Amino acid sequence: MTTTRTDSATTADDRVAVVIVAAGRGERAGAAAEGPKQYRTIGGKPVLRRTLEAFLAHPRIGPLAVAIHPDDGALYAAAVGGLEGDVVAVPGGASRQASTRLALMALRERQPRAVLIHDGVRPFVDGALIDRVVAALDAGDGALPALPVSDTLKRAGADAAVGETVPRDGLYAAQTPQGFAFAPILAAHERAFAAGREDFTDDAAIAEWAGLAVRIVAGSPDNVKLTWSRDLALADSRLTAAAAAFPDVRTGNGYDVHRFGPGDHVTLCGVAIPYERRLSGHSDADVGLHALTDALLATCGAGDIGTHFPPSDPQWKGAASALFVAHAAALVRAAGGRIANADVTLICEAPRIGPHRTEMVASMARLLGLAETRVSVKATTNERLGFVGRGEGIAAIATATVVYPGGLAE
Repeated sequence: MTTTRTDSATTADDRVAVVIVAAGRGERAGAAAEGPKQYRTIGGKPVLRRTLEAFLAHPRIGPLAVAIHPDDGALYAAAVGGLEGDVVAVPGGASRQASTRLALMALRERQPRAVLIHDGVRPFVDGALIDRVVAALDAGDGALPALPVSDTLKRAGADAAVGETVPRDGLYAAQTPQGFAFAPILAAHERAFAAGREDFTDDAAIAEWAGLAVRIVAGSPDNVKLTWSRDLALADSRLTAAAAAFPDVRTGNGYDVHRFGPGDHVTLCGVAIPYERRLSGHSDADVGLHALTDALLATCGAGDIGTHFPPSDPQWKGAASALFVAHAAALVRAAGGRIANADVTLICEAPRIGPHRTEMVASMARLLGLAETRVSVKATTNERLGFVGRGEGIAAIATATVVYPGGLAE
């Protein structure tokens, strides 16, 4: 997959290439139907997609080469489908080191100034860490994010007996992305390949062997590598908890208007109010409940009142509008929604709404299954302006707030 992204704020010469190493089998994480660990889902997205998104969101990042296992083409395509960016997938080799070299070679024609090499199963890399690595490249050939070792280290003998305590002064745990000037690190990889050296555990080790200057920068404790099944479960819990902190709260709006016709009462928010005229409409023309129906339907993308109750359908002639609201509320709940609040504003010169507001609130609360404190009915005039001001009809505006399962979409 190759797509192209341009960034007007950063020139091509300023941008840094990235190699994402994602060709491993991930045996330590156990077998799963989703495939190797880089394709397993955490927080609703594949691990590898989250990793790629972190780099593509950074303005300094240019082309990305992703080393994948030759058998994982379909898994990769499914994981990154629809992702926009300058990304190419490269068949990886038999080892991490071989995969990295092949991905670097795929970037050679792009002639990037620098490259970051990152584990595909470190999805929590952030912009600040990328900034630190890129900035450190100005002072040397390489930059290594790392954390000081805080645990006491022991060296054990063959019988598992403790042989000695290893001083931890000056010891660091290496992370990725590791950054390098592009040409020197590619040359180091090619030199190691020619020498038959396949024993390096990371790219900084190859750089050291080749005599490149590598500088340590502050890593991030959040930038964990997902190695075991437990790591994946903890990552999923972390992201799920973050989503729960930003719940999926949706607000829908509705508007309706009906003109007056001959009659002796109007029905507003489920309450019949004696009046010298009535509102004209195919149903009982309850503008308040019609607007509320649309507001509820809007929260789950279910169209509007006319979609579900066409005025051309004779079965709805004279129907109580409470049926419409009940139908909309049922659709909301079928989608997992919990109605949190309903607010209706009636706009009219007459009749007076104040004496009937308490009854309207109680009627709507019963209809929605809410406490009356979660329902509001208000009224205002139109200051004698427009069709409402001339007493030709009544308008209503409604707002509904519904909480749905999950968190905000990313």
